[in-house]
Amino acid sequence: MSSPVFATLGDFAAAVRAGRSADTGIADLACDRNAQLTKPAGSLGRLEDLAIWYASWRGTDRPRIEAPQIVVFAGNHGVVAQGVSAFPSEVTAQMVANFAAGGAAINQLARTFGARLDVHPLSLDRPTADFTTAPAMSAAETLEALTAGWNAVDPEADVLVTGEMGIGNTTSAAALALALLGGEAADWTGRGTGLDDAALRLKTDVVARGCQRHADVEGGEDRPLHLLAALGGREIAAMAGAIAAARHHSVPVILDGFICCAAAAVLNALSTQALDHCVGGHRSAEGAHGRMLDALGKPALLSLDMRLGEASGGALALGVLKGAVACHSGMATFAEAGVATA
Repeated sequence: MSSPVFATLGDFAAAVRAGRSADTGIADLACDRNAQLTKPAGSLGRLEDLAIWYASWRGTDRPRIEAPQIVVFAGNHGVVAQGVSAFPSEVTAQMVANFAAGGAAINQLARTFGARLDVHPLSLDRPTADFTTAPAMSAAETLEALTAGWNAVDPEADVLVTGEMGIGNTTSAAALALALLGGEAADWTGRGTGLDDAALRLKTDVVARGCQRHADVEGGEDRPLHLLAALGGREIAAMAGAIAAARHHSVPVILDGFICCAAAAVLNALSTQALDHCVGGHRSAEGAHGRMLDALGKPALLSLDMRLGEASGGALALGVLKGAVACHSGMATFAEAGVATA
């Protein structure tokens, strides 16, 4: 399947709204198979629904997971100049080098769960603008990042996990959440890389000021993408592009942490069906992540107090999904096993 060419943000929005749907016929067949497996009805809990959901996107009632892909996008943020992070922007590039050398947590988790890991640094020498003084990105820069994310997805992958690296990106994610979902800045702003109370108050003020500055952003039904340009980052836009592309290719997605879910929220604001192919991977220790998952209707598979990013929580949840699919497709039916049903 060829990749579409996006000339405008409106073109991308149209592709999101035209995304594929799950195969309900396959879902019915997977339900029938699940009812015949050698176990009491419902005894595998959420794993049963997870396997049926996965089957409906893969087009077979007996799927396998053999080619998972994890993609990590990296970007730098001009809003770091406001003092919103405990680490300098240089750490972004240093961590990208660590990914390349195989020394990060995500390298170990990808290897453990048999996933291909791709890392895409996005113009690290050209941070976004400080969104308290100007739009973070132009429409062209946003479209470039969305397209980079779209093109990073392997059409032959059978599950996708998206992650990020970018000093300052919890600030952008909080601002996007506030702009898209409402509430108060404090509802969405957390400690990120480990801020103390004073720095958290400053960060909350930055989020509030940024959203106030861009409150009049227009764009009609495509306004979520213009908010992404005003408040987001290249890696956040790229994750949105990748998640949208996965639906285009019928590839199920495991959402990672707060920042990934902020990217997903942009798509959800464009179309309420945009995340049908996604599940919540984990609930992180970033305070607003649970609120974000609730807003998206994506309950987490895991809650381990993680807040690392780089797709680490989603990668762990990949193990749960693989277990669900292995049980569904590999177990014998009562008839095959010669086990009495009553």
